[in-house]
Amino acid sequence: MFNMDDLTKIQIIPITIQDDIIYGDDITNIIINSLKEKNESLQENDVVVITHKIISKAEGKITDLTKIVPSEESKKISSQTGKDPRLVELIFSQSKEIVRIERDIIITETKHGFVCANAGIDTSNVGKLSNHVVLLPDDPDKSARKIRDDLNSRTKATVGVIISDTFGRPFRTAQVNIAIGIAGIDPIKSYIGKLDMYGNVLRITEIAIADEIASAAELVMCKSSRVPVTIVRGYDFTSYDSSISKLIRLKKDDLFR
Repeated sequence: MFNMDDLTKIQIIPITIQDDIIYGDDITNIIINSLKEKNESLQENDVVVITHKIISKAEGKITDLTKIVPSEESKKISSQTGKDPRLVELIFSQSKEIVRIERDIIITETKHGFVCANAGIDTSNVGKLSNHVVLLPDDPDKSARKIRDDLNSRTKATVGVIISDTFGRPFRTAQVNIAIGIAGIDPIKSYIGKLDMYGNVLRITEIAIADEIASAAELVMCKSSRVPVTIVRGYDFTSYDSSISKLIRLKKDDLFR
């Protein structure tokens, strides 16, 4: 019989980072120092959720639009969408497929396989640099693994790491945080073959827990605060070296492309 006392209490702990991140910064060191300032420390099986933007900045994934020369095609799309033609050119360069262009929206499939607006390029919170935009990390899984390994070795706590970004969703308004890179955590919890509360065998239920954790973390991150890192504590996850590709639906299985 199910016991409510068996439910785990989950904590979401915001970690403030006051300084702007620049190329070459040690994200692991910054996280550890920020935890100390908060009189906090990592515990076994914590999940560290990090916004991609500070990863991208530390990895130098910032582009100066003034150095982009737009093609004639980009200029054409610019006139249709109202977007800066240099930004359109950059969107194309970061994409392997244009999914749809409608009004002022460009939906693409990025080189990572993510289907999102503007190839995930971000024009907000870039800092004091004008005409600069932030790209997605080249390999978010690799970035997550490096930080996970560094945190594990320097804190002696085994943690999972999720790199997150904010995406829109088909058939729903507004945006949510999702996982774009993972390390040390299985992104999917499968209930296939298990019994529901009435004894029926579950056949297709799989939960994208990496996305759910990323979305939960965003509740304390906000867009105007300096909280790019969050600790999600108390969730019983499976420690497993997987890839975010496990969450990407293949085009052949996508009913809407």
